[in-house]
Amino acid sequence: MKTNILKIIAIIFSAVLISCQSNHVSNHQHEEHEHEEHGTHETLPEDIVELRDDQQKIAEIDTGRIEMLLMSTTIKASGTVGVTPQNLASISLPLSGFVKSVNLLPGNPVKKGQLLAIIESQEFIDLQQNYLEAKSRYDFAEAEYKRHSELFREEVYSQKNIQQITSDYKSLKAQVKALEQKLRLIGVDPLRLNEDNIKSSFEVLSPMNGFVKSVYVNIGKSVSPTDVLFEIINSDHLMLELVIFEKDVEKINTGNRVIFSTNSEAEQHNATVIQTDKSIGADKTFKIYAMVNDRCKNILPGMYVNAVIESSKMKTTAVPSEAIVSFNDKYYIFVVEKNKTENGRLFTEYRMVEVQKGVSDGRYTQIILPEGFDYKSAKVVTKGAYSLLSAKKNAGEMAC
Repeated sequence: MKTNILKIIAIIFSAVLISCQSNHVSNHQHEEHEHEEHGTHETLPEDIVELRDDQQKIAEIDTGRIEMLLMSTTIKASGTVGVTPQNLASISLPLSGFVKSVNLLPGNPVKKGQLLAIIESQEFIDLQQNYLEAKSRYDFAEAEYKRHSELFREEVYSQKNIQQITSDYKSLKAQVKALEQKLRLIGVDPLRLNEDNIKSSFEVLSPMNGFVKSVYVNIGKSVSPTDVLFEIINSDHLMLELVIFEKDVEKINTGNRVIFSTNSEAEQHNATVIQTDKSIGADKTFKIYAMVNDRCKNILPGMYVNAVIESSKMKTTAVPSEAIVSFNDKYYIFVVEKNKTENGRLFTEYRMVEVQKGVSDGRYTQIILPEGFDYKSAKVVTKGAYSLLSAKKNAGEMAC
């Protein structure tokens, strides 16, 4: 780095010295030959910088051609981290009651089947009672149904009576099955329920591994079937919801790679596009959905992300990355304009050409050239471009 700085300083000093000497000779000739044409000083255009042959060697200027390379185009996007619906659980209850116990905070990790809260409920007591009573009647009706069916086959019992017995039996059977399902909804095994173990409270368990996103209850709070008690998120399967503009939607396909990072960290993560939205928003944007490939400990739902989506590869004009220089928030390359001789010395003129910078693979960077630019015949500076830029910016700024 120190060597490069010294080279640039040497070039600048040399360029300024030549300019001063040229002005001195020109002024001297002007005094002696006021009307002679050879006493005038050449003024270079704003986009031209020239170096002597020896200055080019100091700057180690190399030139090459603009190439057509197969590169992946990229599209910048922003959005948020989320989860798929199957990895977000909003936990509510089928019964009303009061919160007896809860000891979770948002952010706590949970395992599938872990206790979240205990609910005391009069409806739960009634449900157990109704089930046991219906089960008792059903057991009696089942025995009666079997007995009367046997009598009917022996033509001892009338068809009318067997129809009534069958109707009562099936009605009780349906009632018992329905009550069994209600008990299973709150995690109670009906086969283990009897008259001696009726409970006044039941447990609320986590349906998945993950962490607690939200807690909406506290001890003593009354809850109903319409209330959400907890939100649990499985962060092992995160998703990105990205926003792109309408003009870019055709460049993106399912399977495209996404590289993203959050504002809070420099580390980059990978994701894969799984779907594009089928409708356009009022602000002329589309939504893109991508699954995060690996488990990221520091990435949480709701975080804002910046992303780059890699679209299909295409052939494009490109130059070595160090051939592009930045000046006043614009990008330029230097191309050889012409070689010339002045006072027996060899000079080369280089022209600054403004370009738009595209995707990069590290070594090469895509450039979008001005309309009508003949890239096939142009010789571009591939090494030493910043030396030329420094010489251009500083020449003429120092007093002679």
